[in-house]
Amino acid sequence: MLVLSCSLKLQMLEKMLRWSFPESLKVYGAVMNINRGNPFRKEVVMDSWPDFKAVITRPQKESEMDDLDHYTNAHAVFYKELQAYQELLENTNAINWRQTFQIQGLQDGICEISRSVALSKQVDVKIFSFQMVLHSDPDTLPDVRLQMDPKLTLSYLDISHASLLSKTWSRGGNPRNQKYLANLICCFPSICVLDDNGYPLSWSLTDQFATMIHSYTLPEHRRKGYSRLVATTLAKKLHSHGFPAQGNVLKTNMASITLLKSMNAQFLPCLFFRVIHTPFHFLAKSRL
Repeated sequence: MLVLSCSLKLQMLEKMLRWSFPESLKVYGAVMNINRGNPFRKEVVMDSWPDFKAVITRPQKESEMDDLDHYTNAHAVFYKELQAYQELLENTNAINWRQTFQIQGLQDGICEISRSVALSKQVDVKIFSFQMVLHSDPDTLPDVRLQMDPKLTLSYLDISHASLLSKTWSRGGNPRNQKYLANLICCFPSICVLDDNGYPLSWSLTDQFATMIHSYTLPEHRRKGYSRLVATTLAKKLHSHGFPAQGNVLKTNMASITLLKSMNAQFLPCLFFRVIHTPFHFLAKSRL
């Protein structure tokens, strides 16, 4: 195992990961953020260089981590050989199995290996899967022109909005999630519709893997075109900064799927997996 810390090699890795789209998208987004200021203090570990077979992005070892904060303690994974990934995951120098953490990726083997390795580590595993979407060409995004109430403005999220976002997110509603969202708002692009009091009615933000997440409109303000406006504007903003406009959606969320289709989103053949790992002794404390 090695930690890839050389800036030139990290830039090379970013280019190399493009050859393995879409499976490498999560790691690619994390590496892009590392190469552009590293706001979430991530690092890259892999089995070898330059002919790597498995790569993981993880929080920097020197970062102080809350052992129960799987939101921030997030890893992205891409492998070319499943056995190489398993060996990397089993390596306690690559992954801190004493903490609650999550792994994100777009390959089926991620779930298989997590189940296998976690059992020997006395760690519980919960797997969530989503459809993965990509806005690969900004020219295919619709030209959204919405006649909004003049009292409303299209703006950016503010850290003061983190509490509302946490309460309306299916994975939120707790202090760790609120802190995580506040950090995302500070570090990464977001778009929202604000009323004349500066209160967000509809929003979308970007996470540490350059993924559009938590696109949401308050129930009383739906069917007004705000979601489409916010999502399209954020996708174009990400493209303008060189990031892939990627996102994920539950298969059962037909309203969001319809919205994404109206935006000419490309539904990828691979699923997106989020795998939450919780040591058995933390299960009573953890609120997932």
